[in-house]
Amino acid sequence: MPAHLLQEEISSSYTTTTTITAPPSRILQNGGCKLEKPSPYLEEDIRPEMKDDIYDPSYKDPEGPRPKLQYVWRNIILMSLLHLGALYGIILVPTCKVYTWIWGFFYYVISALGITAGAHRLWSHRTYKARLPLRFFLIIANTMAFQNDVFEWARDHRAHHKFSETDADPHNSRRGFFFSHVGWLLVRKHPAVKEKGGLLDLSDLKAEKLVMFQRRYYKPGILLMCFILPTLVPWYFWGETFIHSLCVATFLRYAIVLNATWLVNSAAHLYGYRPYDTTISPRENILVSLGAVGEGFHNYHHSFPYDYSASEYRWHINFTTFFIDCMAFLGLAYDRKKVSKAAILARIKRTGDGSYKSG
Repeated sequence: MPAHLLQEEISSSYTTTTTITAPPSRILQNGGCKLEKPSPYLEEDIRPEMKDDIYDPSYKDPEGPRPKLQYVWRNIILMSLLHLGALYGIILVPTCKVYTWIWGFFYYVISALGITAGAHRLWSHRTYKARLPLRFFLIIANTMAFQNDVFEWARDHRAHHKFSETDADPHNSRRGFFFSHVGWLLVRKHPAVKEKGGLLDLSDLKAEKLVMFQRRYYKPGILLMCFILPTLVPWYFWGETFIHSLCVATFLRYAIVLNATWLVNSAAHLYGYRPYDTTISPRENILVSLGAVGEGFHNYHHSFPYDYSASEYRWHINFTTFFIDCMAFLGLAYDRKKVSKAAILARIKRTGDGSYKSG
């Protein structure tokens, strides 16, 4: 069966999706006349219980100089050592056993899903619901990825959406590529990030027992799942050398997952098209989507953060959406939120850059 027909069947033959209709218009009085003044932020949110990831255009940075940067030397040293180990891993790749390549790729994909399908689309944006077995798998996968626990990841990500491109955005891309890519992890957070992040409603995360369990045991969890397990499996089961296992299956794989995720914050905010909204910085970046298993359709995602696909096109260069749809086919995911075509076209007409091509 052709891929597009398979997608149609899987997407329509099981749990339904919730869609949002065309956005309303705001009617303003101007003397005795009524004028329609559409706003890019008026679409009805199809998750009425969730508002803290919706962009707030009213928030502006206060005037004045930024606080002096405070370097976190522990993070700087550890990140440097990790990337040195990953670079050595690249040299060792040609002499690895084939099973080690397969193991590293498998671990990369599962780790990535722990971020994209788990911390991002499920827990940060609540774009779909997951039953316990799937939530358990995603917590394990997220721990394998080691990018802060789900609670902290989701808190920072909601702040990123609500206060995007301001000092309250943890990885504000206006501070340059390096800062939005990795620099934000090497310095103390701007006071505005702490202030505004502390005002977000995180009650859903606090009520999620798996999320709080992971947070409580995160350090031993990442030590086991991100470092010990991926190193020991190749070494024990098929006789890979310890240094190949450590530098390729662990350091190189972990560094690739990190940088693929970071490119969503950096490259996808600086390079690409803005077919949905030119008033925001995020862009459509296909190369980022390839590395981040579907997260590079970033102009769309920031325009419609409540869409479970984080893209208009579902499976197109979007392995994460394919995974969620497969989980729905198995009954493990349900109530997937999808924006209607009418709402998308209305947004394109109002704020797009003209690069949009239908189909």
